[in-house]
Amino acid sequence: MRDFYEVLGVERGADEAEIKKAYRRLAREHHPDVNKHDEEAETKFKEVGQAYDVLKDPEKRRMYDQFGHAGTRGGGGGPNAGGGSGGQGFGFEDIFDVFFDGFGGRPGGRRSAAERGADLGIRLDITFKEAAFGVEKEVEILRPLRCEECEGVGAAKGTSPETCPACGGQGVVNAQQSTIFGTFSRVAACSNWGGTGEIIKKTCPKCHGEGRQTKKEKVKVKVPAGVTDEMRLKIGGYGGAGKRGGPAGSLMVDIQVRPDKVFERHGNDVFVSMPLSFSQAALGAEIDVQTLVGAETINVPPGTQTGESFKLKGQGIPYINRRGRGDQLVEAVVKTPRSLNVEQRALLEQLADHDNFDYDEHHGLFDKIKEAFGK
Repeated sequence: MRDFYEVLGVERGADEAEIKKAYRRLAREHHPDVNKHDEEAETKFKEVGQAYDVLKDPEKRRMYDQFGHAGTRGGGGGPNAGGGSGGQGFGFEDIFDVFFDGFGGRPGGRRSAAERGADLGIRLDITFKEAAFGVEKEVEILRPLRCEECEGVGAAKGTSPETCPACGGQGVVNAQQSTIFGTFSRVAACSNWGGTGEIIKKTCPKCHGEGRQTKKEKVKVKVPAGVTDEMRLKIGGYGGAGKRGGPAGSLMVDIQVRPDKVFERHGNDVFVSMPLSFSQAALGAEIDVQTLVGAETINVPPGTQTGESFKLKGQGIPYINRRGRGDQLVEAVVKTPRSLNVEQRALLEQLADHDNFDYDEHHGLFDKIKEAFGK
């Protein structure tokens, strides 16, 4: 069983907030519903939950820090609770496991030679619309693959691994140590070839006994519709190849969405600005507005003000985990011309002579101020 701090990826001195943050991140990452095609997701999800259950509780954590995994067994009361090794808590035999690292003469089995490959990570840049509607991208990665020369065995072609004479192929050896309690037998991992129980006398010249070679490979990444910036996709089986027949790791794809010049995203809604001239805003007009799927005409009513918005229902970003899309919100922005020709200026001056429009509360504000000061 892995160390609980290692499972959550935190230091032993981590505080409660750090532990909770790590748990939430890993629980989301390994949740079975998010990784439906990853057979290991459920196991990892349970492992993360088990680690958090112990480390979030001060008393359980204290026992774990003092006695390791043995300290998490049973209902409490310290290492002597439960009396025997068959009940809750842990008994005399477990004490030696804790203090003497396996002394006590327990029989050991041959350690598995297979080892899971490492996870790999890449960053994938996509456009705003690719994030909205999904896209399939082909990327090139460098990853350890099974050596073709030795077929992952690690031994030179025409040879095979031999049984280790030190451990007899068991991967473990017996040792003895004298303590204040007496002499105890200990089962320890064999030091030859990582305790695999085998020895390779003539290693493969291509992989030097590793059983893997790093090569370039093209991988197709299917980006689902609705992904967000910094979202991580997990592709099982496309990480590093495992050692000695172990499963491959996963490829972690971090999505980076490039900003768009027209659209801005808020959740699953899309925001755009709609520039209007003074005459369009005052008189009303039909304006073509860009959406994610093309142009759409909006009827702008007379007297439209800057900041007023119009909703195009169902024209936003698709939801990832359910049907439907967000909305597109179009904000009116009335533009004031920076330069006028002679004719335009004359028309505006003529308009100014008849400028007795009702500007709602904004126009009456100065009159109210004058009345307040008696002017």
